Amino acid sequence: MKRCPSNLILIGMPGSGKSTLGPMLAEKLSRPFLDTDQAIEDAQQRTLQEIMNSDGQAIFRRIEEEVLLSLNLHDYVIATGGSAIYSERGITHLKSNGLAVFLDADLVTLESRVNNFSTRGLVKHPEQSFAQLLDERLPLYKKHADITVQSAGLTPEQTCGEILAAVLLP
Repeated sequence: MKRCPSNLILIGMPGSGKSTLGPMLAEKLSRPFLDTDQAIEDAQQRTLQEIMNSDGQAIFRRIEEEVLLSLNLHDYVIATGGSAIYSERGITHLKSNGLAVFLDADLVTLESRVNNFSTRGLVKHPEQSFAQLLDERLPLYKKHADITVQSAGLTPEQTCGEILAAVLLP
């Protein structure tokens, strides 16, 4: 198999497929997988929602940035939390040794995949709707993406194939 350059970093909204596709891609590329949300929970010994409830959005974003900046990985598949793109320093650090793949999906698809919006530990304002959150984040995903892959209307296997086709070196 052809080699994919360095780390493969998945970015996108909750429901775009990062946590599903990450392990699949890691297996196909024979690489380790890391989910940054899981790394945050492991470091804090509590769930994302617990962090948000007790510490608030600003502290959560600081914790997330610290975790992103602490990662010095090579040849990994990394699924970031949907809010990772708020940290310019964190995303720049990750991209210094990898390609960012934006898993793009429309609102209807995302809402159909995320049925725990109110309890998921999302970095958002209390009154913010999923549509408003998408509108806020979309420009940041596009800004940081090296490659964009549409994940709506495709099976995970098909999306994985699209990603591999886009990132494998000739």
